[in-house]
Amino acid sequence: MNRRQWVRLCAAVPAGIAEASAQEGCVQPAARTKVAAVVTVYHHYSHADVLIGRLLAGYSANAQWTPSQTQIVSLHADQVPQDADMTRDLAARNGFRRYGSIREALTLGGKSLAVDGVVFIGEHGDYPTNQLGQKLYPRFELFSQVLDVYEASGHAVPTFFDKHFSYSWEKAQAIYKRARKIGFPFMAGSSIPLTVRRPELDPPLESPITEAVALGFGDPDAYGFHTLEAMQCMVERRRGGETGVRSVQWIEGDGIQAWRDGPGAWSKPLFEPLFQASERLRGKPLLTLSEEHSKKPVLFVLNYRDGLKAAVLILTENVGFSTAFRFAGQERPQFTSFSMPVERPLPNWDAMARCVDRFLATGVPPNPVERTLLTTGALAFCFESRRTGRVVETPDLAVSYRAPAHPWFETA
Repeated sequence: MNRRQWVRLCAAVPAGIAEASAQEGCVQPAARTKVAAVVTVYHHYSHADVLIGRLLAGYSANAQWTPSQTQIVSLHADQVPQDADMTRDLAARNGFRRYGSIREALTLGGKSLAVDGVVFIGEHGDYPTNQLGQKLYPRFELFSQVLDVYEASGHAVPTFFDKHFSYSWEKAQAIYKRARKIGFPFMAGSSIPLTVRRPELDPPLESPITEAVALGFGDPDAYGFHTLEAMQCMVERRRGGETGVRSVQWIEGDGIQAWRDGPGAWSKPLFEPLFQASERLRGKPLLTLSEEHSKKPVLFVLNYRDGLKAAVLILTENVGFSTAFRFAGQERPQFTSFSMPVERPLPNWDAMARCVDRFLATGVPPNPVERTLLTTGALAFCFESRRTGRVVETPDLAVSYRAPAHPWFETA
């Protein structure tokens, strides 16, 4: 028997005799987690591409390549654009099967759940936008079909849900309550809290945080969520843990400067280091908020149930994501930027792939899913404030949870 035949024989050895085979010099590879992917669309640089692509090929969290332990075995895409879809080629090259329904993808064409985990990505695709500027992704409608399979099968598996649960608080709350009733390991949220922080910042639990701000950019719906989670991953570590948000307000136009000069004057020294860090990153000054070509900045004002004051500023120009907060009795704020090193394209997605890969294998999420429930609700009610033009009281956002003692995020 030559070496090539010996390797082939080893690869075919059943798991039950792996130990004996190893004694004979045949090392068995680690078992991979069989996962179904459910996405709205899969095209170049879609969320499906940047995450599932890494679960197929490996990822480079902390600038170190790691082979994925996730085996994508099936995929369902809600939309399949003829000129941009990547799933046909990827299925042929990676050996997974494309299915025409969510039920079939999770059951592998059978009668009950037949995978070890599910990745759900309801971002990108040709969907309508409402008059408030919210993209009406059918996250609730599609994910409900995943939950239908779990209930019909009598069991569920670790499940990752990309970004926020819905544009609608009612739909988001329904997803969360039904998932909790079924009972399965649940991970959700943004990739931003998992990426590199410069300077590296991880406030200890029970930190006396009294005020916080965050700076972000882009569409207030899609990127406003990322900015909220960038702030929330810090403030959830405050004294007493998270207890929820009491009210929110959407402010735009001249109202932003009026707020900063009036009731929001406390925020100015916290925003200052974030503006300076962004200017260093960009190599040029930021536009002032009053300039016509600053393209309509948006401010979210959040008042938390325990008295924490917070503000999130979303600009159109790319300023990255950053956050700052103040401890009680300390004048100087703590701050960090969630960095996107140019030498490592999309490091946040390497970080997310690493965490999703491990979560699917272990069932242990890196962060509480309640963080995403709270940020989903805060964003939805901010858009309600935009509709009404008033402060919106949020008794439904009495979401309590404890932050992880030792959160993981990239450091290199």
